[in-house]
Amino acid sequence: MIEPTVFVVDDDRGVRNSIRELLISVGLAVETFESAQSFLAIFDATRPGCLVLDIRMAHMSGLALEAKLAEIGAEIPIVFISGHGDIAMAVQAIKRGVVDFVPKPYHAQQLLDAINEALRRDEQQRGEALATHGYSERMQLLTSRESEVLDLALQGHSCKVIARELGISHRTVELHRSNLLEKLGIASIAEFLRLKRGNGA
Repeated sequence: MIEPTVFVVDDDRGVRNSIRELLISVGLAVETFESAQSFLAIFDATRPGCLVLDIRMAHMSGLALEAKLAEIGAEIPIVFISGHGDIAMAVQAIKRGVVDFVPKPYHAQQLLDAINEALRRDEQQRGEALATHGYSERMQLLTSRESEVLDLALQGHSCKVIARELGISHRTVELHRSNLLEKLGIASIAEFLRLKRGNGA
């Protein structure tokens, strides 16, 4: 399963560490970056998740990063965080589709609520993308072994059982499972099952 990741971009180390600890405490995967450029260097649109982004940063602002992501067609949901003086900018950003604006110093629950909404939107967008690009077309991306793993997983079998059925190692099954989820652009077998039903397959 490809777990969604919360990507935190803020040039204040204290803020990055604080948000990281908060997210880890509630079981969310998190990666932090000190600049927009460092995030762009690793950005992969196939990875599910959302972006927690500071508006004001040196060299490349959060707004500039948002614009760059829009330019390349990336649809990662964004939660902006910044000082109260940036509210006017934040309002405009929300009108463009940003999930929320959380002022600093942030309240933990407010930030978590915004992040959970962003992750929900990401899952929804990926589901719609799968439907838009076509169920059968995505399925054709899978190797024969990945298709076998998917079929058995949809029957409710664990990786251990699948490994025994196919005569391969548990680790190999996990790799096939991870690869097929990435190709299909989804985070879990359960999500795929919902999308499969929605496509009438």
